[in-house]
Amino acid sequence: MWAIIAFTKLGFGDKAFEYYKMINPIEHSRTKETAIKYKVEPYVIPADIYGAEGLAGRGGWTWYTGSSSWFYKAGIENILGLNIKNGILKIEPCIPKEWKEYSIKYRYKSSIYNIKVKNENGKNTGVNKFYLNGKEVEEKEIALNGDGGMYEIEIEM
Repeated sequence: MWAIIAFTKLGFGDKAFEYYKMINPIEHSRTKETAIKYKVEPYVIPADIYGAEGLAGRGGWTWYTGSSSWFYKAGIENILGLNIKNGILKIEPCIPKEWKEYSIKYRYKSSIYNIKVKNENGKNTGVNKFYLNGKEVEEKEIALNGDGGMYEIEIEM
């Protein structure tokens, strides 16, 4: 997890996502053969994936809650870039260049924030434009509002 987060801090979205997929349990359970090799639950983040001969590809040390929370943080906060601090929402993605767009639906109290990130220029990082309900927000961040409203955020990288 630390390597993935470090790659995002350096702006290496392709490498960060490659590593993220590498440790994602579902990637080790897509076929019967890989699941047999993996030997652990396909819905739990392992602390280890062995590389030693005879054990290569086998997961180990599952059910550590710290591993799953760091996996979540690496994916949501560091790769997708959804960052909320003191009621302020920022989107600071570090994604693979091949991703053309993605969306996030975020609930804050009784409000819904529909977030669409467009990456038409094939970038790893950087937000050029931030729109809230069609109006550009120069600061590229907003204060969250829990008034029950529906908010549309569009990000252009």
